[in-house]
Amino acid sequence: MNLELWGWNDFFANHFTPYHHQGFSVARVVIECRNSYILQSENAELSAEVTGKLRYRANKRQDFPAVGDWVVIRVREKEKTATIHEILPRKSKFSRKASGAETTEQIVATNIDTVFLVSGLDGDFNPRRIERYLILAWESGANPVIVLNKADICPNLEECLAEVESVALGVPIITISAATSQGLEALQTYLQPGQTVALLGSSGVGKSTITNQLLGETVQTVQTVRQGDNRGKHTTTHRELLRLPNRGLIIDTPGMRELQMWSGDEGISGSFADIEELAQQCRFRDCQHKHEPGCAVRQALQDGSLDASRFANYQKLQREIKYMETKQDQREYIAEKEKWKKITKAMRNYHKG
Repeated sequence: MNLELWGWNDFFANHFTPYHHQGFSVARVVIECRNSYILQSENAELSAEVTGKLRYRANKRQDFPAVGDWVVIRVREKEKTATIHEILPRKSKFSRKASGAETTEQIVATNIDTVFLVSGLDGDFNPRRIERYLILAWESGANPVIVLNKADICPNLEECLAEVESVALGVPIITISAATSQGLEALQTYLQPGQTVALLGSSGVGKSTITNQLLGETVQTVQTVRQGDNRGKHTTTHRELLRLPNRGLIIDTPGMRELQMWSGDEGISGSFADIEELAQQCRFRDCQHKHEPGCAVRQALQDGSLDASRFANYQKLQREIKYMETKQDQREYIAEKEKWKKITKAMRNYHKG
């Protein structure tokens, strides 16, 4: 098996060189299952676990392998198993805040070239949610493409398309109907050999149907959305890297009912470039866009060139990002404090001995 078919390139090869000299092998994570992994190596599919050393060094969830990662391994050929010793540097990383009260990062997928942000053109159509996904897509380092699915049941397609164009400045937008295969050929541009595409979107938007159509077979289970609220169940239960017949690679992900920011300074600049450019024209550099004289943002809101709901969402997402950054700083401070308490205790015990 040629590793280049799984996305291997010079970026990863350069980082792997010192490990290669030590006799290690390399593989890509295709499935992550709690504490175990399925890998694709040059010779076979392997089940694997991380070494105790890597587990000991891992302070946070993001220190463990994720789907899409290239990992340094020792292979046990007879058992078709391996141990993961290191994770090679990531070219891109799509993260969100893990669900629940704890402030931790959840890596959705890594080493992605393109992110298909899938949105349904049914009752669940939501431009504000698309803005949220765009921020995290820009932040990941991958290139976003918006895929509007279910065009066959959309009564106001041109209107919806215009709404998305107004919030996704300069981002490619593709309209499809996965159920009828309409427009799927437009996706092939991004599904080149060795290129990795991740499908992201909320439950019920049709990610699994798109995956099955591209694979040419039913690999992912598909369920209909609920009547009334157009929300789907979590059809895909885990993230998995799949190879397509054209040799492109695709990562289908479980639907996300909540997508909380983890970081987003660069992403918000990319997603709201129009508002950031307006802010540069304000008379005062620290303008809060409330009652200050010479505020270009307020002027744009008044003359209708800036949509009020878009600006409100921009402010909301900014507040959310700042809040998350504060929480992360607090968490890191507490972790650092605990680390030094352990070191001090160990030193005291050493001197007593």
